[in-house]
Amino acid sequence: MISILTFVIGAALLVYCAEKLIVHLVGAAAGLHISVFLLAIIFTGIEFDDVALGVALNLDDLGGVALGTVFGTAISMTGIVLALAAIISPTRVDIPRPYLILFAGSPLVMVPFALTGTLTASDGVVLLLLFAAFIGYVARQELRSTTPIFRNAEILEMAGAPGERPVSSALTDEPPFRPSRPLPDWAGVGLAVLALVGLVGAAAITSQGIKGILDDFSIKGTLFGATIATLALSTEDIFLTVEPNRRGASEIGIGNVIGSVVFGVTAKLGIIVLTGGNIKVGNDVLVWHLPVLVVMTGLGAYFISTGRLRRRNGFLLLALYIAYWAISYTLFGEAPIDD
Repeated sequence: MISILTFVIGAALLVYCAEKLIVHLVGAAAGLHISVFLLAIIFTGIEFDDVALGVALNLDDLGGVALGTVFGTAISMTGIVLALAAIISPTRVDIPRPYLILFAGSPLVMVPFALTGTLTASDGVVLLLLFAAFIGYVARQELRSTTPIFRNAEILEMAGAPGERPVSSALTDEPPFRPSRPLPDWAGVGLAVLALVGLVGAAAITSQGIKGILDDFSIKGTLFGATIATLALSTEDIFLTVEPNRRGASEIGIGNVIGSVVFGVTAKLGIIVLTGGNIKVGNDVLVWHLPVLVVMTGLGAYFISTGRLRRRNGFLLLALYIAYWAISYTLFGEAPIDD
């Protein structure tokens, strides 16, 4: 019963913190006149808990496991997070093609590094610079445009005003996020940071609850348990993608997916290598995990490019992810490693 209660409390905190993060991101975007999408990439795409785990693993001479976390989380962003978002809350999306091209092509930056057989400190520096260039490009595009490609918080709030027509077909008839009282420009950023910290803590509580449930009820099976653990540790990203879609602010959810994948294959891997030392790249990365990541990310980008996430898109992505796990277990004798 304690494990079930822990899970329920953790899940409730996840919902609460996710909604608060969304509200404060929108409020900060309005006060600072910054694109919601840009803030979503910075606040939700950069996953500090994943980095901490990868660094710890590499410092413990478990570089292969650390590399596995990079692939596991990146593939799960489309195979679990984007898939469930499409299944639970299908929605219209309006993402600029250049961003989608960068998203779809991001796993390819790992190819030349993987071909060398060993990831070194110099590779880590290059990977960090690539992520900085990505952030710089998005910031330049979003901040210099007089007509932001992504609707900002002011438009979101205006969407439900009486007599106003939504400026985008993706907007609902009600303003999805509106803070109860105006806040100073930077206060929204600070509260968003607190909400993000709460999300990380809530995800940890939820994960412990699920692990306890598995132990209490003697649920066994390496693949099943690892899949459940992966799903539990992806819960934070699921809420950060599903909830914005449901509330009519899909750029936050899509920004989370795009930011997480790009960050994972560039800066996250770079930090792990720089802080923990060189990592050898096994043949299974080149012949299996990396190709799967390329295909899954490309497919996710294609579905987003159609302008609408549909349930059938989600079911296909989820089915492919399950197949990836099953084949990985059959071929390599173990489930692909995630957090």
